[in-house]
Amino acid sequence: MFGNHLAGIYEKAFDERESWETRLKKAKDIGFDYVEISIDEKDRRIKRLYWEPSRIEELHRSCYKAGIGFQSMCLSAHRRFPFGSADPAVRDKAHEIMQKAIDFANALGIRVIQLAGYDVYYETSTPESRRYFMEGMKWAADQAARQQVMLAMEIMDTPFMNSITKHQGYENQIHSPWYKVYPDLGNLSAWRENNPLQELEGGISSIVGVHVKETIPPEDGKEGRFKDVPFGTGCVDFCACFRKLEQLGYTGPYMIEMWHKDGSDDEETVKEAASWLQRQYEAAVSGIVKMSNAE
Repeated sequence: MFGNHLAGIYEKAFDERESWETRLKKAKDIGFDYVEISIDEKDRRIKRLYWEPSRIEELHRSCYKAGIGFQSMCLSAHRRFPFGSADPAVRDKAHEIMQKAIDFANALGIRVIQLAGYDVYYETSTPESRRYFMEGMKWAADQAARQQVMLAMEIMDTPFMNSITKHQGYENQIHSPWYKVYPDLGNLSAWRENNPLQELEGGISSIVGVHVKETIPPEDGKEGRFKDVPFGTGCVDFCACFRKLEQLGYTGPYMIEMWHKDGSDDEETVKEAASWLQRQYEAAVSGIVKMSNAE
């Protein structure tokens, strides 16, 4: 799908009413190498972190039967329970969720936990909330290091962490090989102050995964769209981004982020998106070859 890169698909691309084994098998049949599991702010997904070992073993068996497993986790529960909250009880919950997520990842064989780059989401950001966030990230990196689980910051849909450059300000202070970056091409491209290609080049040594998603930028006083934007209808120049990453020698995975809509055929929708993106990738690689031949 993406040359020699592993290709991942977001759990939410498939109908959650179906069993894990069914959804995993669909991903495998389409041609994906792994699925990214979601631990979002909904109670039913946060509860996964508290599963008994027998429930985790059951999920292991589903992966074995389907022939595909989980390689990364999208941990967005911290939007509801942020490290930067003014409420110490919320901060305590943020720490608990982080530790449980690391334990869960270790038990399930997940390599990378993608973090949500919000100091706060439903509260007002302040110098104190940013200080709490930094303290939380330092603590989280230490816990992840103990179990050799990678933490990687997503480039987000709010100004707080909307560029790789901003992430690097934190990474440079935390000094941990277990705290890196997981850019979302959609979010990175949506902010007009960013040059996505320069951002990718500046952060290449820290990129452990790439989210492939379409977006519509916020402009002229209008809010942008950071979710459910069909590929090819937004602002992301996927061909240019793929070409830049290939030129930089990126060899990590590409993970397609999309969401299932009730009433639609999830398998066909994912197939169409994957095929469209594959063409963008092939055009990017072809462009590199042509440039090399011209030289």
